[in-house]
Formats: sequence, structure tokens, C-alpha cells
Amino acid sequence: MSEPVVAQKAPYPVDVEEGKNYFWCACGKSTKQPFCDGSHQDTEILPMKYTATDTRTVYFCGCKVTQNQPLCDGGHNAL
Repeated sequence: MSEPVVAQKAPYPVDVEEGKNYFWCACGKSTKQPFCDGSHQDTEILPMKYTATDTRTVYFCGCKVTQNQPLCDGGHNAL
């Protein structure tokens, strides 16, 4: 199985809109981080859909090791 690439060792703060869907890059290869651009096609890793429950700032994982996908859980601190 493919391992994700660490895109950055910090979360990506993103202002999300209630009810809108976002597709988080789980492979780490996207050039549109933290979102998918289709770069996962040569991996077994698929993007994750996130639907915003309210309009606010959320922190999408940048290191791809979070246990709370797609949001940051501080896992980058152990890298």
C-alpha cells in the first residue's frame, strides 16, 4: 500500500462554508493543498470528502498522519 507524502508539518487553516463539500488530499501529492487535484491516481490513497457543518475556520491536516482525518490532531508534532 502507498504511504502518504508529508505536504507540510503544519495544518492548513481554511475558511469553510456551511453545507459546502471539500475534498481533502490524503496522499500529500496535490499541488492544491490541502485539497485534491487528482495527483493520487498513481496511488491507492483516495481523497476524503468533508462537508462543512458551519461557516468557520477549520484546520486541515498537512502532514497526512492525523488520526482525525481530514482535520489536524497535532500528529505533525511527532514527526
